[in-house]
Amino acid sequence: MFWPIVACVLLPWLLVYLGLHVVQRGIIFIDIAMAQMAALGICVAILFRVELESWTTFFIALGFTMIGAAIFSVTGKRTSQVPQEAVIGIAYVVAAAAAVLFLSRAAEGDEEIKNMLVGNILLVTPREVWERFTLFAAVGIFHFVFRGNFLLVSFDRDGAYQKGLQVRWWDFLFYAVFGLVVTSFVRIAGVLLVFSYLIVPAVCGINLAQRIRNHLLIGWFIALLGGVSGLFLSYWWDLPSGAAIVCTFGALLVLVSLVAVCRNRTKRAG
Repeated sequence: MFWPIVACVLLPWLLVYLGLHVVQRGIIFIDIAMAQMAALGICVAILFRVELESWTTFFIALGFTMIGAAIFSVTGKRTSQVPQEAVIGIAYVVAAAAAVLFLSRAAEGDEEIKNMLVGNILLVTPREVWERFTLFAAVGIFHFVFRGNFLLVSFDRDGAYQKGLQVRWWDFLFYAVFGLVVTSFVRIAGVLLVFSYLIVPAVCGINLAQRIRNHLLIGWFIALLGGVSGLFLSYWWDLPSGAAIVCTFGALLVLVSLVAVCRNRTKRAG
């Protein structure tokens, strides 16, 4: 349990930050679509019998996420008759169906479909943890350096256009880096857990606080609590770790939502 707990402590902080951007942009399902495209790349590697932990597999998966980044940055127009969520949904469904088709031709297809969805974070190795932590730290520094433009594009898109920013270019940068993070995490965590780490803590933070800094602090706490609690529940009750963590996040979101509703009613009554 030691290294899975370390993974749940060291890795989710960047996912929470990126999740706040995703929620603010109103493209909630882009993370699960990007995760599914990374998983599709892994399925292609499996079909061609490439070693799963090799750099070849990583770059195949990253290539698919870069395709997604290009598609989503082009379709994120300021005004469009087709909502971007529709494009994201189509991309997810096609990627999921293609992954099933590819895995149907592989001998271990059924087991890989399960791993693709829920992963198995209990099997994470020290090397995987530190490699991903190093990558996440580098991405965090990149976002910190360009935080002004990224925050403006995500939180005040009209203001970004008025300031003359190349919004599509910054969108592509965001999605490309986002895809890099998702690609590195989806193999150990699975598509559903990646989605949960990105969205649930961010939504909890937004429900309980007003300022972005507080959103982050609350989101980090929820990510830590949900991840570690889900791991221990999976250990005690002999449950799949990924599914247990996802359901724990769901329970925490319900609890936080109830607290937010009660607090708002108290404020109105006062």
